[in-house]
Amino acid sequence: MMDLELPAGYSARAVNDSDATGLIRLIDSCFSEYEGVFLEPDGIDDDLQAYATSIAGLNGEALVIEDETGIVAVVSVAPIEGTRYQLKRIYLAASLRGTGIGLTLLHYAEARALAHGAKTMELWSDTRFTRAHSFYAREGYVKQAETRDLHDSSNTTEYLFIKPL
Repeated sequence: MMDLELPAGYSARAVNDSDATGLIRLIDSCFSEYEGVFLEPDGIDDDLQAYATSIAGLNGEALVIEDETGIVAVVSVAPIEGTRYQLKRIYLAASLRGTGIGLTLLHYAEARALAHGAKTMELWSDTRFTRAHSFYAREGYVKQAETRDLHDSSNTTEYLFIKPL
């Protein structure tokens, strides 16, 4: 499960429920890069309080990347139905973007889904996360016409992206 090529100083492991503080810190730092985007750890993002339990409840799995400062990246994947899988969360500290670690994590998630018989991977992404959308498009994800509103404090609308595996 942990056969990832990571630069020296980084390690990968399965997420634990005790990772709540580190996950919240990481994702909050990512959200804070965008005006009006807020993490809601006691609301829409309450799954982060016990993420291992939450993702296991979806029959999924999650992986964190750590360095000497703590959690610097996370990726998770879970089945939707049949051969459809969803990339649930993929976040990297700003310092890791452009290093290839994000691509490594995306490929890991896709490989895990394929190992469970997935034929397609889906993900939802805030309309404001344009850098992520470019990344997904480069990796074969196609933005769909479908959107969804989350009715959260960030007034989030998300795009649906789908990739055949």
